[in-house]
Formats: sequence, C-alpha cells, structure tokens
Amino acid sequence: MEFKFAERINKLPPYLFAEIERITSEKRKQGKRLISLSIGDPDLPTPQFIIDAIKRAADDSANHKYSFSQGETVFREAVANWYKVRFGADVNPEKEAIALIGAKEGLANFARAFVNSGDGVIVPDPGYPVYANGATLLNEGIPVALPLLADKGFKPDFDAIGAKDLKKSKLLFLNYPNNPTGAVADKKLLKQAVEFASENGLILCYDNSYSEITFDGYRAPSILEIDGAKDVAIEFHSCSKTFNMTGDRIGFAAGNPKLMEGLRKIKSQIDSGPPIYIQKAAAEALMSYKKGGQPDYIREMNKTYVERRDALVGGLNKMGFNCRKPKGTFYVWVDVGCDSMQFVSKLIDAGVVATPGIGFGEQGRNFVRFAITQPKEKIREACELMSGIIVG
Repeated sequence: MEFKFAERINKLPPYLFAEIERITSEKRKQGKRLISLSIGDPDLPTPQFIIDAIKRAADDSANHKYSFSQGETVFREAVANWYKVRFGADVNPEKEAIALIGAKEGLANFARAFVNSGDGVIVPDPGYPVYANGATLLNEGIPVALPLLADKGFKPDFDAIGAKDLKKSKLLFLNYPNNPTGAVADKKLLKQAVEFASENGLILCYDNSYSEITFDGYRAPSILEIDGAKDVAIEFHSCSKTFNMTGDRIGFAAGNPKLMEGLRKIKSQIDSGPPIYIQKAAAEALMSYKKGGQPDYIREMNKTYVERRDALVGGLNKMGFNCRKPKGTFYVWVDVGCDSMQFVSKLIDAGVVATPGIGFGEQGRNFVRFAITQPKEKIREACELMSGIIVG
C-alpha cells in the first residue's frame, strides 16, 4: 500500500537541519570528534532551586493528574506577577495568560486558531523556521517575507511589504532579541510594530523567548509595555532559555483576551496542559524575580555567555570576519561571504558544527549561526580548528 502525505506536509521545504544532523552523525560514526556550536540548547545547568521544586512537586501524587489546557492557576498567577515585576505590565491571569508546552507549541497552535487557507502571514527573513513552516504552511497560510537586513541592523522595514501582500495578510511575527541574528529592539521599534499592526488589521505575534539573555547593559522590553499593544498583540515566552529548562517543555503566552481565547480553544482539543509538577516548579522560578532587577543566577548566567561571546567573536574577527558582539540571545550571526551550506560543510570537516543561515530564510544564504552553548575553552578550541581552514 502506498501512503501519501497530506498536501500541507508536501508544502514544507526540505528540513535543512536534518541534513546537517545526517552529516554530523556520519562523521561521528567515522570517529570524527566534533565541537557543536549549532544547537540552541543551553548547556548550563537548571538552577538547583528549580530542580528541588520539581522533586517536591513530583512527590505529590496529586500533581500527576491532568492539568487544564489553560494551565494551573498558580502558574498563571506567577506569570502575571512576573510581568508586573519584570516589565511593569498588567496581565489578568484568568483571561490574559496561558501555559504552553514550550513557546514552539504555542506559536504553531496560535496560528491554527486564526489562519485560514490562503491567509498571508508576515514572517521575518531570516527568522525562526517555526514561523514560516509550523505556524504558517502547516496551517495552509502563505508566508510573506519581511527582510531583516544587515545594513538596517536586522530590524524590520515594514515599508518593504508590498500593498498586495499586506492586504491579504492576517498575522505578523516578530522576535527580539532575535534568533538567529542576535539583534535587539527598543520600545520605539515595538511602538512602530504595534502601530503598523493596528493600522493594517494585523495580529502581532511577539516572540520574546530570549528577553532575559541580554548583555552590555541592554534589557529587553515586552510588547505588553507598549500603549495599545493589548488591542492587537500576543506575546510568547519560554522557560527553556531563561531557566535552562528546555527538556521540561514549559512556556507561556500573554496578551489580548480574544487572542488568548482562540489559542485556548485550540489547546482544549489537543492537549491538557504541561505537567502540573513542572508548572509549579516554573511558577517558583518566575516568582524568584523581585523588583529592581534580575535574580543573581540570571546575572551569573549572562556573565558566562558574555565571556563565551567575546571569545567567539574575537576568534572570528582574527580570521578576518567582520563580526559584531550581539547584545542578546546566545547566538552569533556571521556573514561568511559565500554559500552557508558549503561553508558549514567545510567547518564540519574541520571538526566544528554550526548552522547554515539559509535554514532561516533566503536572507540568511551567506550567513552562519553559531551558538555559544559550549564552555569557553571549547569555543576557543573551535576557533583554532576553524582558523586552520579559513586562514590556513
């Protein structure tokens, strides 16, 4: 019997990252030692107090029952408190907050609630592939590229969207601090985004998953700090990056009550929320924030990332690249001046794995993304290996 994929699956582009995984797997089978600066999975440990909270909550059998699609009250109240303490933004925990099984799930399922077949969805290029693929193509929408160009600091140029594309579009995805470029945004840009969405009848989906990974005095704002944002916007967050809880699959969304209702209706049909014990532990993590700044463990984490960033950027610039120091995320985005897939293949031969920029969109064709999710010593070793093929 021949089995045929649904048309929505056939519309997906080839998954470039799977090809990188295949190549690296083959190299390792051949005995090749590789340093991976590719995956955005923090190597730093989950803070011990969170692990202790998971253990305590897991010991209570009541926490192994079904949760709610919207999430537990204690978690949503912690989300609301975090928004107030961190951003000064008011969030109603009953109507304006939802627990997610990671931000990735929320982004894709939110589009399910609002994208009809043929609707345009404006996605940053380069951008996190879930926006164009999981959130748009899998929901039979049409991706509309919003170029993020180096000469504009990888900020969106809303005027670059044609009138025809704009008229058919329903959603706009934005993400700062930005994956993959590491670019950051200020409140002025967020205000422009809110006004643009309002003027054009767009839903603004703001992915703020890297808000707590920032450097050099920069602190990321929330879209919910902006006047009028709750009329048009929903914001997504992830505990994966902030608290190094990638495998625990916990995140949240907050924003316009009608948008939250749509997401909640979809989730009620397909999941029962994250595990209760994970929600309770994540709630403790969120409550560790106090007025006046980030917790000490977040500041220490960011100091580590700064040391790694500086080691990588310094090494790349010694090789002749014009590489800037990003103020957010744990990514370094580099113009390599040639086809990114070919460049990454050369790096793998040298013993270093990175991510080709073409996987994030056409504008990333000549860029490579490095993740600083390895100790500083390994990053320096990776630079030595790369230098051997680039300079030598």
